Amino acid sequence: MTIQTSRRVEQLITGVATSDGAGVKLTRVLTGKLQRRLDPFLMLDAFGSDDPDDYIAGFPDHPHRGFETITYMLAGRMRHRDSAGNEGLLGDGGVQWMTAGRGVIHSEIPEQQDGVMAGFQLWLNLPSQRKLCEPWYRDIPSAEIPEYVTDSGVKVRVIAGVSNGVTGAVSREITEPIYLDIHLPAGATFATAIANTHNAFIYVYQGAASLAETEIPAQRMAILHNDLSADGVILQAAQDTRLILVAGKPLHEPIAQYGPFVMNTEQEIQDAINDFRNGRLA
Repeated sequence: MTIQTSRRVEQLITGVATSDGAGVKLTRVLTGKLQRRLDPFLMLDAFGSDDPDDYIAGFPDHPHRGFETITYMLAGRMRHRDSAGNEGLLGDGGVQWMTAGRGVIHSEIPEQQDGVMAGFQLWLNLPSQRKLCEPWYRDIPSAEIPEYVTDSGVKVRVIAGVSNGVTGAVSREITEPIYLDIHLPAGATFATAIANTHNAFIYVYQGAASLAETEIPAQRMAILHNDLSADGVILQAAQDTRLILVAGKPLHEPIAQYGPFVMNTEQEIQDAINDFRNGRLA
């Protein structure tokens, strides 16, 4: 389809260097202060290093409740185990999609001693009626992620949602997430539809992209303006560029968070803490 009006860049965001798990170094791109603006997304971490000291200890057992985690591995190997009995090995180009629901305790430990470990973890909120659903987990190997290539040579990996008629590996009815990994060769233009009801952002992880005359450099997130007249995005790249495009329908619900628990009220947070302390989380 032809995009009539592209969204514009509202704001460029520089991520915050931090560490999580057992000292894994990462960049927190979508932080807590942006949760309401980018509802239904709660967090985006970008990680990438060829120094094993930055990632080797991984993320030992830790709990989650009330949302979904989507881990996209650009390079490297990570072993997942959880209290629901799931286990999987996430490799190059693969995705791990986990619905924590009422509660799960899991670990993510690298299965490599050296080399590059790079990727993203995105947190997607669950609507109030599904906060306490049964946990769910799916490993999606790289070969099972739908892809297409445009006439101008742009390769698009459709992790979630629909882009230019290609349906992704995962769909969700209420939040309607779109998650695309887009590889643009130098000089290419790419367009895809995004519902004007959705909040959306772009994160460039290699090269630089232009959107409505605003350049988005590498390692920057662009929050896209919510323009009711815009029906999608039109991206251009003067150099070889790789980026992720993420969009979703906001829940417009209260957000109460305490670390790995995301609920709607403070009482529900206290319930989650008590359940975890008393072994009732999973």
